[in-house]
Amino acid sequence: MKRTISLWLGLLAFAFTTAFAQTTPSEPTTPSAPVIKGPTGSIHGHITGPEGNPKTTGTVCLSTDSGHTYKFTFEVSSTGDYHGVASPGTYTALYRAPESKPGMMVDYFDNVKIVAGQDVLQDFDMTRKAFIDALSVEQRKQLEEYKKKNAEVFAVIKNLQADLTTCNQDLKDADNAHAAAIQTLGASASKADIDAKETEIKTAKYTDIETLMLRDTKVKSDASALWTQLGQAETLLKKYDEAEAAFKKALEAEAGAKKPVPQNQGLAHAGLGEVYARGGKIPEATAAYDSAAKANPTQAGFYYKNESIIYYQLRQAGSPIQGLEDAQANAADQAIKASLAAKADPASMSLLYALKGQGLAAKAIPDPKTGLYILPPGCAEAYQTYLKVAPTGQFAAEAKGILAAAGIK
Repeated sequence: MKRTISLWLGLLAFAFTTAFAQTTPSEPTTPSAPVIKGPTGSIHGHITGPEGNPKTTGTVCLSTDSGHTYKFTFEVSSTGDYHGVASPGTYTALYRAPESKPGMMVDYFDNVKIVAGQDVLQDFDMTRKAFIDALSVEQRKQLEEYKKKNAEVFAVIKNLQADLTTCNQDLKDADNAHAAAIQTLGASASKADIDAKETEIKTAKYTDIETLMLRDTKVKSDASALWTQLGQAETLLKKYDEAEAAFKKALEAEAGAKKPVPQNQGLAHAGLGEVYARGGKIPEATAAYDSAAKANPTQAGFYYKNESIIYYQLRQAGSPIQGLEDAQANAADQAIKASLAAKADPASMSLLYALKGQGLAAKAIPDPKTGLYILPPGCAEAYQTYLKVAPTGQFAAEAKGILAAAGIK
């Protein structure tokens, strides 16, 4: 499961929402997660405010009519990055802050070309001369005063950002630990040795994250993102009691924040959900994941998918926890509903249908008259949908076997 690092340090916002502003006759329209047909290209970049720090909220929009209509909209992450997929074409790329009024933007670039099969880099660096020169004399004066006043704070942020960059790299290294283990030991090494080396690499990376975040939470104890990252590292190290405390600290920080960040709240609740799930507290885990989806609805499908995967992992490991089958099926069903509401590509949801089918199939009972299995409601439909979108997928043989055992073609 992929994990993302979020950072919000509770600084005063410094957004020139009127700079380069354009007024439109009516509020721009934004399609909700459009389904793209045909070829696609991608775009990514980083948002830097005029004071030199990442802009950790807002959206990047692609428009074909100077901001009247937003064809594609991408959220800016809490590290100041964005990424998205769009149809090929020439666009105006706009950065909009959460407080930007209709027809207004903070920064923009014309003639941004999306090419099929290619990824384009488009940063929004508001420290550039063209942006600063376009500000009013008063705005430039405010900017300089703001930078001087907060110089010490910016230094702290710089150090914390550096640590989070290290954490991001640690997570990537942990994800690639298996390949690194093979490269270190050689392809002829035994599976046991490779597995041991992979575990060693992951443990070292997660421990490094824990060490950095234990230090940084002392420096900035009201930064929910630091506590969330600490909780994630301790979860991966199976320090569940410590992880639970860290996630609760993150939620406390969010509760006291002047401007709470839904992404951080969602990650903290989902982190608690994983801790409770692995500890066998299914009702508490369910409630935590529901809270994550409520706090950050745009990621509801992601949270519920991870929840279902965790229950699947526990079952595969032979966990004695009761109710894992129902929990897996219910979480997968929630993920399916959230993904459908977000108009996700059906092919990307194939795993969810398999997880739902598996959870329900565990409750199948044999018919004493026919010898065929009677599947619970929704089980056959889940497996049939899986086979429709992934006919040669990882669970295709299993799905066909279950359906055949129930006498269903």
